[in-house]
Amino acid sequence: MTQNTDAWKAKGKYFTHRGHDIFWRDEGRADAPVLLLIHGFPTASWDWQDVWPDLLKRYRLLTLDMIGFGFSGKPRNYPYSIMDQADIYDEFLASRGVGEFHIMAHDYGDTVAQELIARDTERLDRPKLRSVCLLNGGLFPETHRRVRFQSLLLSPIGPLVSLLTNKKKLSQNMQAVFGKQSPPDIETLDAMWDMLRLQHGERIMHKLIRYIPERVEHRERWVGALQKTGIPLKLIVGPVDPISGSHMVSRYRELLPHPDVSELPGVGHYPQVEAPKAVTNRYLEFRDHLVTVRA
Repeated sequence: MTQNTDAWKAKGKYFTHRGHDIFWRDEGRADAPVLLLIHGFPTASWDWQDVWPDLLKRYRLLTLDMIGFGFSGKPRNYPYSIMDQADIYDEFLASRGVGEFHIMAHDYGDTVAQELIARDTERLDRPKLRSVCLLNGGLFPETHRRVRFQSLLLSPIGPLVSLLTNKKKLSQNMQAVFGKQSPPDIETLDAMWDMLRLQHGERIMHKLIRYIPERVEHRERWVGALQKTGIPLKLIVGPVDPISGSHMVSRYRELLPHPDVSELPGVGHYPQVEAPKAVTNRYLEFRDHLVTVRA
């Protein structure tokens, strides 16, 4: 473990979901607005460490490592799905006594957020979702450009690809999706690998990657959730991301009414890691505008 991942873990706790440990953190003033941070694939809640201190000045921050990720359990024989991950967040919010909350999500977490938006419109007996901020992610399956590694994980040799994944291969794939102006440093790559390999998490990546066909299967529900919701939405994007960059933004502008988008020049797939100050500033502007509008 790198020093900063140890420090992140030290401030967390665990609850149990379907017999498996789920790592979580809850920090900030009890009376502050709740902001739920939802991480992406194949990393973990540690991705939020650079935006955490500044956001903590304004909000009560909640986050967790989804099952199969980070410090949480990584069972080999488990029905990994976006629906189940959304269930984990529902359990988490209930356990923390949350009445209303906001979301910031990234990558895989965007899809979980889309499911939570859909649930918000269907049921009144749940914590009220007040706003959603989405970072780079496959919001629309038709614009998601898989990298070769993802395609191999989805192929019949996916289990072998998982088994053969090592630090060098992960680092190469991460470097390919970061912006050239903001490449990941050695410490970041070390941390990502350390958390992935906990409990041999690299060996289940071919199971976790099934979220990609899930996006196709549930497109009407998840894209429809974005189009139909009355919840304020914000998109903050690194446009040079080869997976979900400027091409995804174009589709977002086509499909969503009144799109609120901030593009961060030169930034790739991990804006919260590559340009944390810019992400925080754009997010706070979004929230301040909401307050002004409601006033």
